Amino acid sequence: MAAEHNNKEVGMPRKPRMYMEGYPCHVIQRGNNRSRCFFSDRDYHTYLNFLSVACQRYSVALHAYILMTNHAHLLMTPTCKEGISRVMQSLGRRYVQYINQQFRWSGTLWEGRHKASLVDADEYLLACYRYIEMNPVRAAMVEHPGDYPWSSYHANAYGKIDKHLQPHSLYLDLGRHSHGRQLAYRELFTGALDQKIVHVIRNAANFSMPLGNDRFAKQIEETLGRKLGFAKTGRPTVL
Repeated sequence: MAAEHNNKEVGMPRKPRMYMEGYPCHVIQRGNNRSRCFFSDRDYHTYLNFLSVACQRYSVALHAYILMTNHAHLLMTPTCKEGISRVMQSLGRRYVQYINQQFRWSGTLWEGRHKASLVDADEYLLACYRYIEMNPVRAAMVEHPGDYPWSSYHANAYGKIDKHLQPHSLYLDLGRHSHGRQLAYRELFTGALDQKIVHVIRNAANFSMPLGNDRFAKQIEETLGRKLGFAKTGRPTVL
């Protein structure tokens, strides 16, 4: 395995991530140099178990996930500002130790710091569910999200027991009972996610910027007490 990568750009300060209590966040963790980070079924199970333990320990709710061969997408809501950072630190450290022991490697497994994008739940939460669980379809690995095993889709769409998940209130609002809720959720996937929305979600995630409109951005700035410093490519806008 390659030696540990230096995350800081020369002469550029590390931009602080934005987390807020009670606000969902789209998190991406990538393998170093886009290399594989999952090599067997056991690895996927181990990652999810480490994630679940960390979420319970730090009171973070996991709503959706996808584990691809060289990266993972997570949709989580913390009960305290530091929750997600602590989860990702614990998860990253424990999983790297596990992989290094498996292969007798040393160094890092991950590509720099994870990405984290605060989500305006009213506008984008369910779109993020879809974006995350449709990843293997967009990658042409499967034809339907239900064909991919390492995903929250099976629980959210069909009610398969998944001890790792805690549903968001907006997901629960899809139906009064589980059957109707799951049916409504599956109907969200009958058409492809609009490419403009895909671009907005991807752009926000890549730059670790909030996913929402100007009102949402202003609300975050007021809560955090600082300007967000949007990327030059432009921040997401409501579509």
